[in-house]
Order: sequence, then C-alpha cells, then structure tokens
Amino acid sequence: MSGRQYRLTGRIHVARPPDEAFVLFTPRGEEQWADGWQPAFPALTDDDAAPGTVFETSAGGEHTIWVVVGREPGRRMSYARVTPGSRAGTVSVELTRGAAGHSSVEVTYSMTALSPDGSRQLSEFAAGFPDYLKSWESAIALAI
Repeated sequence: MSGRQYRLTGRIHVARPPDEAFVLFTPRGEEQWADGWQPAFPALTDDDAAPGTVFETSAGGEHTIWVVVGREPGRRMSYARVTPGSRAGTVSVELTRGAAGHSSVEVTYSMTALSPDGSRQLSEFAAGFPDYLKSWESAIALAI
C-alpha cells in the first residue's frame, strides 16, 4: 500500500454572490461548467445536494463514487469520493462573500492514495492543482 496523503487548498473567485454561486458546486450544477462532468445517480433524487446522496462519475475515463457528506445552502458543500483501487478522500467547497458581492470560494481536496498508481496520480494532481483551480475559475466565468 502506498498510502500517500495530500491536503490541497486553493481559492477561486466567482462573479456571483454565494447564494447564487452555490448551485455551481452541486452535482448537477457542476454540469453547467465542468467539461465531461455527468453525474449518474443510482437512486432517483429531487435534491442532488442532500447529505447522503450518492452519485457516480466517469470523467477522464475513471469511475468515481461520490457521497454528499455535508451541505450548508449558499455556503458549503462537502463530498466523500472514492476512485476504486486508486485514491479516496474528501472534497469541500466553501463560499464567502468577496469584493463587490462576488464569491470567494475555497476548495480543499484531502486525498489518500490507495495504490502506487494512485500515488502517482495524486502527485501529478498536486503539482497541477493551482492550474486546475484556475481552469475552474475560467470555465465558471464563461458559463455564467
């Protein structure tokens, strides 16, 4: 077991107040701006952001299982995620009111490698994390 752990935190800005920007970080809301993001829900749900909601993605050709573990509407979303045989951890998004009523969004990935390949992938992800978040900011700006 490789077991390498990473805690990566960065900040982006969204030209909407937190109560409006919040939906962009829900499972279905992310479809508005994240290329290739198509959550699949094994159980029907009217509220994709309700704690306990399970969904799956296959972005980038990888199968990942997600669980909503926390939500404060207009303020915070938290997810647990597992890419079987590769990596597992949590992702949290916290919105605060920034300049001009826009949102300052703190994104934190706390991840553990489950295999040597997962360790390699997390190392690459960590090295590119600032650019990854910049791509979020740019994609969101284009979508809204």
